[in-house]
Amino acid sequence: MNFIKQHFATILIAVAIVFTGAILGKSYLSKGKPDDTVSVIGLGEKSFDSDLIVWRASFSRKSFELKDAYALLNADIRKVKTYLKSQGISEEEMVFEAADITKEWSRVYDEEGNVRQSIFDGYALEQSIKVSSKKVNIVERTSRQVSELIDAGIELNSEAPEYFYTKLAQLKLNMIEAATKDAHERAAKIAENGGGSLGKLKTADMGVFQITAENSSEEYEWGGSFNTSSRRKTASVTIRLNYAID
Repeated sequence: MNFIKQHFATILIAVAIVFTGAILGKSYLSKGKPDDTVSVIGLGEKSFDSDLIVWRASFSRKSFELKDAYALLNADIRKVKTYLKSQGISEEEMVFEAADITKEWSRVYDEEGNVRQSIFDGYALEQSIKVSSKKVNIVERTSRQVSELIDAGIELNSEAPEYFYTKLAQLKLNMIEAATKDAHERAAKIAENGGGSLGKLKTADMGVFQITAENSSEEYEWGGSFNTSSRRKTASVTIRLNYAID
């Protein structure tokens, strides 16, 4: 016992050398041997129609008196509501945001281009409206017929509609399932062609989930693209699987 205590450090070093030698020897013997694994990438892809549309527009009024500008703007709001309801859009699907108020000034310049005087030119009120609805066809059609409101004296600035999909979480799960199945079938075929069989799954990594316009040359983005300008879209995701080969 005293011998072990006195030479403990030496014994520990000797054991470490033996253990390290065993590891290095095993590594040397396995050097050059093929890695009995196969790594494959599977693709899950599906095209679908958007089921939610968001359309934004704005209109404005101007007057030297703020209360008069508000009166004109409120009258326009009533006309816009009436028109949208006549097209099949409910009031619950409309959101009228707070009006943006701007004081406008006209400037008088001298011969050298310097401002000599600023003259108050009235209050400009801009009203924004957002329509969010699952009635994609109705809102899409209405956004293209704003000339009827312009004819009624309302200068409506219409933006291009945005299209979304409310069942995105379930769609993503379906894409992952499809990509995993695709990768598994590829791996099994590779193993079979090599005279082996597919073993246990070692690792699995999911790529970026992408949503692009259908049949477009839209480029994928590193962090994942999410197209909102097209009604018809294509979702895709990749899965990388690493299997052992028996």
